Amino acid sequence: MSKAVEVALRQSIAVITLNDSDNPVNTWTKAISEGMYDAIEELYGYIKEGKIKGVVLTSGKEGTFHTGANLNKMGKDSTRFEKMKSIEFNHAILNKISKMPVPVVAAINGHCMGGGFELALACTARIAVDGKQTLIGLPEMNMGLFPAGGGTQRLPRLIGYPAIDFILEAKVLPAKPALEAGIIDALCEAGELLDKAVALAGEIADGKGDLKRREFDFSDADEMMKQAREKALKKWKGRLLPAPKAMLEVAEIGLKKGLEAGLEAEKKHFIAVSLSPECKGMVHSFFLKSMTDKPQKMMTKGFVPKELKKSAVFGFGSMGRGIVINIIRDMEAPVVVKDTPEQLEAGLAFIRKTLTGMSEKGRLKEPVEDLMGRIITTSEFGPEFADMDIAIEAVYEDMQAKAELFDGICKVIPADCLLASNTSGLSINELTKHVTNPERFGGLHFFSPVWVMQLVEVVRGEKTTQETVDNFLNFSGLIRKRPLICRDSESFVVNAVLRPFIGSGLKCIEEGSPIEMVDKAMKDFGFPVSPLKLLDEVGIDVTYHIYKNRGEHQQTLENLFNAGFHGLKKSGKGLFRADGSVNPEAVALIDKKTPVERTAEDIPASLLREQVTIGKRLVDQKVVDDPKMIDLGMIYGTGYPQDKGGPLKWADLTGISEEMFGQKFYP
Repeated sequence: MSKAVEVALRQSIAVITLNDSDNPVNTWTKAISEGMYDAIEELYGYIKEGKIKGVVLTSGKEGTFHTGANLNKMGKDSTRFEKMKSIEFNHAILNKISKMPVPVVAAINGHCMGGGFELALACTARIAVDGKQTLIGLPEMNMGLFPAGGGTQRLPRLIGYPAIDFILEAKVLPAKPALEAGIIDALCEAGELLDKAVALAGEIADGKGDLKRREFDFSDADEMMKQAREKALKKWKGRLLPAPKAMLEVAEIGLKKGLEAGLEAEKKHFIAVSLSPECKGMVHSFFLKSMTDKPQKMMTKGFVPKELKKSAVFGFGSMGRGIVINIIRDMEAPVVVKDTPEQLEAGLAFIRKTLTGMSEKGRLKEPVEDLMGRIITTSEFGPEFADMDIAIEAVYEDMQAKAELFDGICKVIPADCLLASNTSGLSINELTKHVTNPERFGGLHFFSPVWVMQLVEVVRGEKTTQETVDNFLNFSGLIRKRPLICRDSESFVVNAVLRPFIGSGLKCIEEGSPIEMVDKAMKDFGFPVSPLKLLDEVGIDVTYHIYKNRGEHQQTLENLFNAGFHGLKKSGKGLFRADGSVNPEAVALIDKKTPVERTAEDIPASLLREQVTIGKRLVDQKVVDDPKMIDLGMIYGTGYPQDKGGPLKWADLTGISEEMFGQKFYP
């Protein structure tokens, strides 16, 4: 018997306890899988001998029942045979549980996710602790997978068609909503879980348990699945990735042909999905998310962060306003804002309007007036800055303006006050020259709109200490941001990698690819906005001046700008018309170059190679210590599709990194 799974008898009820001592939580490790198989074989012997009339399945891990697949193994190379062997083995376990001739009750004491929930679904009934740690669901879609341990078959038979949305939306529910949804049968207090589960198993065995099961009519499965498919296409903006596509097919097979056919389809489709590049990209993105969910975990081990009781923001333009919203909403602490009286008045009005909108949508925990009361405004360098813990400069991008501001800031804030610039590209090392105690200074580059975008670039200058970086990580966590850590470099990381996006799109149409084809190809790749649509939205005039200020010449941009094509929103004239169609007048202004034949499939790789090249430079120059920082930044800073895993992971998955550099970015 595996040490990860133990069987004990409580009178006529057998209790199986999962407790993998080699891992912090129970997952489908070899020890758990083999231990479960042996335990079930033992139970069938007890049943045959008449020793037991019911079974309880529980966990020895505090706050965790079973969390499904071991994600450290997902997304990595393994053979089709290895994956098939694993899924066949687990299906055998779950099928034996579901067909057991005595009732089996899952006693859920905390996280019950993915394959762990499928384990519970194979049981006759489920009882869970009514507590904060109890979370039950099927989050596989977030990792490019679908439930393949019977979840696509047993959940619809338990709760009906709502199961399809439950799976597609990767829902995870707390205890009470899970009870209301019908996915568990009862709640109890933590200290009574095992007793209640044993009692429930006995009641069901004696014919006294009322499980309130419904029989569902799936005769209209064709129409319902058609609606689900349309909903999925809308959610993924016209793309149906391998996981949702397979899940819908598998669920439909089960609803129309029966449970056994559905379970067989699960196994068949899961292998192909789990080996797909989209799955590997999604798993990579999932780990990037997990890595930055709690930025405090990224701090130096044992570091005790500075207490941040009071903050200051200098500059109340669009970026400053966004930073203030984050501070008053998430830190629940006062913030002093300095700007001109006119800017202060406009900024307060903007924040009030924005917070009111959030409140009306139920996105605030506190009344708007309470949040507004945390803002202290001033137009002077006064005594209110004397007890400041962190100060952020957020004025326009001008070195001289920022230098003059830092001179004033450093005279009024304490010597140990953390100090940051929200610059999007000015050198932190140059700005350091205008700062006293430069070891406490660095960059905190936010993205607009600040209160919506999750990313912040934490930029380390030559004199920035690790203590300051750690304190910035703590601050990032307090305002619910995902930190990208980098060293000072031109445009830092995100803007540096994003920079060729529009230029590559222009080059593509100059070399003969139709605008419509480029636009569609990039949307099909997964970008929320193609580079050419982005050009129209940012403004052709803005982009033209950026090129000009950098001393770079782009003939198509110049042609468009000189002809009054400043972007659809700016001048009413852009590459696209208001109805989304291509503007033929703009097409006539494209600077035609030697044609390059490209298919729609060729376009993304053609456009995105330069991003990969820049990413390689940033890694080689140690601007980042880990290529994950680049992928993180592009996903959360630019909307890079998560199923690709970011530009560097995508380059690995497609073989482009080995083709271009002779090696992968990731082992």
